[in-house]
Amino acid sequence: MKKVTLLAILIVVAAAVFARGGMDSSDKVVLTMGSWRADDVAQMNKLLAEYKKVKPNVEIQFRPINPPEYNATLRLQLEGGTGPDLIYARSYATGQELFRAGYFGDCSDIPGVKQNFTASNSAPWQMPDGKYFAVPFAAVSHAVYYNKSIFKRLGLSVPQSWEDFISLCGTLASNGLTPLANGVADEWDILETFFLGMLPNFTGGAADRVQYESGAKKLNDAAFIAAFQAMADVAKYLPRGYESVTYNDSQALFNTQQAVMFMDGSWTTGVYSDVTFDWGVFAMPAPKGKKTAITFHPDMAITYNAKSKYPEECKEFLAWIASRDGATIAAAALPLGFFPMINFPIRLTNVHANEFLGLNSGKETDARFLWPKFMDLYAPMNQAVIQVIRGQITPRQAADAMETAAARLR
Repeated sequence: MKKVTLLAILIVVAAAVFARGGMDSSDKVVLTMGSWRADDVAQMNKLLAEYKKVKPNVEIQFRPINPPEYNATLRLQLEGGTGPDLIYARSYATGQELFRAGYFGDCSDIPGVKQNFTASNSAPWQMPDGKYFAVPFAAVSHAVYYNKSIFKRLGLSVPQSWEDFISLCGTLASNGLTPLANGVADEWDILETFFLGMLPNFTGGAADRVQYESGAKKLNDAAFIAAFQAMADVAKYLPRGYESVTYNDSQALFNTQQAVMFMDGSWTTGVYSDVTFDWGVFAMPAPKGKKTAITFHPDMAITYNAKSKYPEECKEFLAWIASRDGATIAAAALPLGFFPMINFPIRLTNVHANEFLGLNSGKETDARFLWPKFMDLYAPMNQAVIQVIRGQITPRQAADAMETAAARLR
């Protein structure tokens, strides 16, 4: 009987250790981290190695999922009880839905989350009642890459207004140069990087965006029509055959100096690390009489699995990335062109990353216009932008179509 009892005790102990999954004789804890950033394995492993110096008994294993499959795969994992302990959280509605379903943990009481991020940087990962379902981690920015060497040779300066920008494009074209590298073959980039990147210059920042969402302002008002007109105005400055120019083609056109400028995101910064010419970035300027704003898009946040066996260890890691020390270390480890969202000054080692981040100084920033409430407009707006560029519809027709679609969503 005693042997049976002893055996039962051993089985229970062994089962407990197995269930912990990451425990060994020194109480080591192994956490898994799910992400859609499959390209960031080396950078995240570097960051997580730094955290292990802070918490030697905690090992975090970065296990990304192929980006197009992330949402569906993560949902299946969470429903099946096999989800990771730490999770990259999508912003706005997608993340909110997983929190409501009980899969994401409540991050509202994690130290630093309420104090160390601005309201605009926190909003994408908050519920309507103010609860936080993730800790902001990194954002990306939008701006114009430009060939400083060509600018210097032609005696050109960075434009200070949208009108100056169009004039600059005309000057470059008159010198036999292709002003802009952007194409429309991949479709998404002309909307996300160009149109949504410059849109706050025409429609205003977050406070104005909320009015469009509520219907107080209409997506076919003068400001929106002007934004679509801006796309019509740049059409003749895109590469010859822009209809078949892919996103990778656009990067190559700028890289090989076949195009002088490229409206794109900060995530492309590393692509040009080895080019032979001098380059920089400038904020796409607003029309005269309006203030230049920056699309500084909240891209990544991290939360924890509400069913994790190690909620306290997860929260400790999240508190670390919400701190000045953690964000500073993360800044050095994040992929080039991804920026910490914490409201402390962060100095980056890469000169172009610093230049990108410096564009925010003194300017209003906001997320991409569609993300908070209008993601159902993504495909129709994408097509409207392309049709305007091709001359298939007028800017007014594009704006009217957007307002009709938006009215159904309000």
